[in-house]
Amino acid sequence: MLENYDFVIQQDKRFFSVHCTASSSSVHQTGSLVMRILVVEDEPKTAEYMHQGLTESGYIVDIAATGLDGLYLAQHQAYDVVILDVNLPEMDGWEVLSRLRKTVSTRVMMVTARGRLEEKVKGLELGADDYLVKPFEFPELLARVRTLMRRSEQTTTSKVLQVGDLELDQGRHRAFRGSQRIDLTTKEFALLHLLMRHSGEVMSRTQIISLVWDMNFDCDTNVVEVSIRRLRAKIDDPFETKLIHTLRGVGYVLEVRE
Repeated sequence: MLENYDFVIQQDKRFFSVHCTASSSSVHQTGSLVMRILVVEDEPKTAEYMHQGLTESGYIVDIAATGLDGLYLAQHQAYDVVILDVNLPEMDGWEVLSRLRKTVSTRVMMVTARGRLEEKVKGLELGADDYLVKPFEFPELLARVRTLMRRSEQTTTSKVLQVGDLELDQGRHRAFRGSQRIDLTTKEFALLHLLMRHSGEVMSRTQIISLVWDMNFDCDTNVVEVSIRRLRAKIDDPFETKLIHTLRGVGYVLEVRE
């Protein structure tokens, strides 16, 4: 069983661990505008097929190879969609879905070889938002994922975030500092969105990595520091008032300071 974000993932018949201990403040929060998907699939080739296609389509994708690991991740990380197989080791998909629905409302798509009518009905009655039968073509999977994403987006209350004179328009994917428009890359936009969503809160580098980058990203790299530096060059350096602040040994916070 996984504990303290000590993840064990199976891909291409290889096991590897990722140690990214995140504080409880990151649990059940969608801190990034980049959508995050959990694929719970024990067949390595199928998991890699979905991982590659969804990643190339612009999503952050995590993989769990057992039902227990999938349940743990879905309950302790923020996902926009969970893609769930039925025939899983340790705990089948029916049980995962049943337990998941007691604690979270994340969109769940069942993707399984079980295609009988009674099985489809069972999945939907247990709380699945969609049901796709294997084998499938990736374009159909992607279309269904996007449909689930749109349903989730309809519940978003505000599309514009503001901290001081900094504005982030989520719907139009634009950022402004005063009247000046700021061009951002996809990752810079996701990072800024995270910091603005949690304005006034200190975000550790581990939290940032887990919410903006893939769960399996190398935690020992300096990607966060580099990305913060580039973001500052765009939204802070040209202006007198600085918004991104560093707490050495702790993390980063975006806020207006007197």
